[in-house]
Amino acid sequence: MLKIGLTGGIGSGKSEVSKRLAAHGAVVIDADKIAREVVEPGTVGLARVVAVFGDEVLRPDGTLDREKLGSIVFADSEKLAALNGIVHPLVGERVAALQAEAPDDAVVVYDVPLLAENKLAPMYDVVIVVDAADEVRIRRLAEFRGMAEADAKARIAAQASREDRLAVADVVIPNEGTLEELDGRVRDVWDQLRRRAARG
Repeated sequence: MLKIGLTGGIGSGKSEVSKRLAAHGAVVIDADKIAREVVEPGTVGLARVVAVFGDEVLRPDGTLDREKLGSIVFADSEKLAALNGIVHPLVGERVAALQAEAPDDAVVVYDVPLLAENKLAPMYDVVIVVDAADEVRIRRLAEFRGMAEADAKARIAAQASREDRLAVADVVIPNEGTLEELDGRVRDVWDQLRRRAARG
């Protein structure tokens, strides 16, 4: 099993790369997606969150009100630690289960937004960084997510710098052009990863 850490700053196109790797046959494990799944209605995770934070973190339809919960935990480090104490072990269990289900020769891609920030590079056989210049990312965030320029700049500033991310990369996928160009780059990287996985 070849373990790949995939990262990239907001607006770099990491999700597009993740989708393409999955289409080629990679087992993609998206920790953010799993973190949402473990607190869906009917889960143990949501029951634990409500037990700690009360019913006011629920929407009328019974789903978690992320904005409300965020406003509570980001203002209080103890409450944030309590939330992480609920969610992180559940995410860890799910990741371990997905990993155990993957075939021995699988290329397992972990989609990790904060890989550089949290110094997680040593956990992976290969770290792939999806890279684009800040001005390209700001334009994309405005165009595709309707984000104001000041907000986009603030989000980029809150993450690792481009240099810090590139410093932990084993493979860099530049993504400032078209999706067709990205397709070709991802295909080349996938071929390299398959060869490496086959060598064991």
